[in-house]
Amino acid sequence: MATGSPGQTPAELEADIARQREALAATVTELQEQVQVRAKNTAKQAAVVAGIAAALVVVVIVVKRRRS
Repeated sequence: MATGSPGQTPAELEADIARQREALAATVTELQEQVQVRAKNTAKQAAVVAGIAAALVVVVIVVKRRRS
């Protein structure tokens, strides 16, 4: 969809630009949603890793106390 094609009236150009803006806005919205989903997944993964690390620390402490 090329803007500024020969023979287009100013009204046609404005309508073409408006359609392109709508298409770009939809694309930006889709990309924002994808980024948000990825960010949420990353945060969940970080929380799981932190939980595992905390559990591991507790296990190490308990084992060391039992050996002492």
